Amino acid sequence: MKTLVIDSATEACSVALFDGDALIAGDCRVLGRGHAEQLVPMIQALPGKGRADRIAVALGPGSFTGVRVGLAAARALALAWQVDLVGYPTLALIAAMAAAEHPGKAVTVCTTGGHGEWFVQHFGPDGAALAPLASLAPEAAVAGAADLVAGSQAEALVARRGSGTALPLWPDARAFALLDPALLGTDTAPLYGRAPDARLPGTA
Repeated sequence: MKTLVIDSATEACSVALFDGDALIAGDCRVLGRGHAEQLVPMIQALPGKGRADRIAVALGPGSFTGVRVGLAAARALALAWQVDLVGYPTLALIAAMAAAEHPGKAVTVCTTGGHGEWFVQHFGPDGAALAPLASLAPEAAVAGAADLVAGSQAEALVARRGSGTALPLWPDARAFALLDPALLGTDTAPLYGRAPDARLPGTA
């Protein structure tokens, strides 16, 4: 079964095409911005224009725009191709990437959040989440972090704490095969990680 993987939730934008667990082709670019303009051409550049039997998409957390861009593309392609759509947590993929480099170690994933905060989540050596996702101020993020820290803010967290090992990683769709299949789900509601900045009039 071929799977198209789309991950545009963070500063990185990546796509990959798999046949089972074997990577056919992929691309990963750290853009910061411009995901909406880059994502579809990246998919079209894949063999067969990325056509697959299943689509897997990163649900976040990350930027509101990045999460929405990836989900919109994945949902549109799943509808057009009449294939299954599954989602996965972005930080879990980073944890799996870190575990591949440092097997048997717990890891704290720390990525860029909004308004100066960081998205933080702790994972055990088996890749299972040890605590819920949180959006924290940097000083609060240091507390309870594992010795091994991965993600776009890993170096900043380790520097603030003064100890530990930092793995500056961004989620990469090409590493999708490292992810525990149990983390894939048919619920593709976005994981924004924090409340939206803007609220409708009259809402609490």
